[in-house]
Amino acid sequence: MPKLKGFLLIGTGLLLSATSLSAQGSHKQYKVSTDRAIVVTREVLVRQGFEVIRIEQRDADRIVWYRLGNRGRGKGKGPPLKLVIRRDVDQVIFVETPPAILVDIDVRLRLP
Repeated sequence: MPKLKGFLLIGTGLLLSATSLSAQGSHKQYKVSTDRAIVVTREVLVRQGFEVIRIEQRDADRIVWYRLGNRGRGKGKGPPLKLVIRRDVDQVIFVETPPAILVDIDVRLRLP
């Protein structure tokens, strides 16, 4: 019986890790303009304590470079991070976006 519990624990762990890995590769799609997606992304990042460094355009993609601000603690700013807003035919797709940021973007883009 102890062997069976061990196998069940290992199987459950593998299932959970596979689920989290597949969630990391997912992306969200919205039928909004690229400009609206950029404005909402900037607002969400600033509200969460990030500083938007720059926004680059590469073909149909917008790359948003941001970093964590020092939040008044005097420990400097965080390393540059990026997220990608990809323009498809009639929608924008958020790629390489952390889940905590994507949730807030999702809420803001779904508001009328």
